[in-house]
Amino acid sequence: MFKKTFEQKQLPIYAALKKYTEDGTTSFHVPGHKQGRGNQEMKKLLGSACLKLDLTCMEDLDNICNPVSVIKEAETLAAQLYGAEHAYFLVNGTTCGIQAMIMSVCEPGDKIIIPRNAHKSALGGIILSGAEPIYIEPEIDDSLGIAMGVKAETVAQALEKHPEAKAIFLINPTYYGIASELQTIVNLAHAFRKPVLVDEAHGAHLKFDSRLPLSAMEAGADLAASSTHKLGGSLTQSSLLLQQGDLINSKKVKAVLNLIQTTSPSYLLLASLDIARKQLAEKGERLITAIYDLAQWARSEINKIEGLDVMGEEVLEQPGCFAWDPTKIVVNVKALGLSGYEMEKILRKKYQIQVELSDLFNVLAVVSLGDNRESLRKLITALKEIAEGRSVKNVVKYFIPLPTLPELAISPRKAFFAETRLIPLDKAEGEISAEMIMAYPPGIPLVCPGEKITQEIIDYVNVLRKERAELQGTEDPEVKEIKVLKKRLSMAEKTETENVKTHVRAI
Repeated sequence: MFKKTFEQKQLPIYAALKKYTEDGTTSFHVPGHKQGRGNQEMKKLLGSACLKLDLTCMEDLDNICNPVSVIKEAETLAAQLYGAEHAYFLVNGTTCGIQAMIMSVCEPGDKIIIPRNAHKSALGGIILSGAEPIYIEPEIDDSLGIAMGVKAETVAQALEKHPEAKAIFLINPTYYGIASELQTIVNLAHAFRKPVLVDEAHGAHLKFDSRLPLSAMEAGADLAASSTHKLGGSLTQSSLLLQQGDLINSKKVKAVLNLIQTTSPSYLLLASLDIARKQLAEKGERLITAIYDLAQWARSEINKIEGLDVMGEEVLEQPGCFAWDPTKIVVNVKALGLSGYEMEKILRKKYQIQVELSDLFNVLAVVSLGDNRESLRKLITALKEIAEGRSVKNVVKYFIPLPTLPELAISPRKAFFAETRLIPLDKAEGEISAEMIMAYPPGIPLVCPGEKITQEIIDYVNVLRKERAELQGTEDPEVKEIKVLKKRLSMAEKTETENVKTHVRAI
């Protein structure tokens, strides 16, 4: 680690970029627009000040692949802020961080314990690493129609049955703000000398208000990928990978990042991480406390609207929910006879309000640093007007539950690289999928490569399609067709299948 002491008021990357522009350096290096001079239209749209900072790796500006000066200084400041031993700046989003975490601990054939409601980027990490997932099932809230967290007992059972697993992967919190009993699970995993990897895409703000769920680093997790751009104030696609403890090889982490992350990082993204970190260090507690209180006010106002139900503290009584994040306002609209998808479209088209996501039953509004009473009052007023204009009350449009988790037949990596054929989804029951299907957001696969497609999944996808949900994962953009394995399993593969079933479904 760096021996020099840095102060959180410093902006190492931004200061270096600013000095470069003030020096009046004549550029004979990329990017080709040469600080905006080569693209006047872009300069007009984005501004000269912005494009002057769009530079590339050089001695004065450091190199993300082997940082030794300003990037290293900025990463050290971020590590200090979050209580980590190491921090790595990411310009390929938290997707890159999640994949790096898995690839840093798993080699082909290694097992990893992971919730089945993990983001699709985690499955990407499994495919890239060649790891085999030991899926653990999250608890389900049937009323809201969403996955909750995982119970510590479920993780304990997985560890006892599969002591060969290389790591535990967790989500903290989920897209909907639900947090598992992270501290207990970390202690449990460490008792088995297993590292804990945390998808903290929606947790960059957690450490700045004690009323929020415990952050991964505070709970003692070994690696955490955090979307600074989502809730920390940096530019889209900029994130942090945080590390601590002796169960992770930091050199391996960096080697993996150098393998999967770009060698031409955007210095605008890097500088935004630097600037967001400084703001959180200096004002984070005040800012996050303010949005926490703002969200609670908005929640109470929306709960007064007949026909709407806002997820609240009652979820703490649900299995798998140890803590929750009130800045995620989850509004259940099914009593209005609407789906969440329909409510999202009404808000967008009629009121020019865009929520973060919708599903069959809910819409999710994220309250973050840029919000105030005025913006939330607009949402509250729109929801009230929509509810009052509905003649149908307490008529649930859908009773369809989340599909049962499908059977894993072969490893995701083998399915991804297998010979495939394209067939209609409606005729795919019993076939082994070579693709994912998910609604995005939240990006949690309904079926993954290597899993058997069930009629329940087909029916659920058809409902989502009817509601015009944004479905992704298949080569067919309309998700009417899906790639499945071309050949039936050989005897050897069937033996492997039985082994996989034992590993995955015994929990």
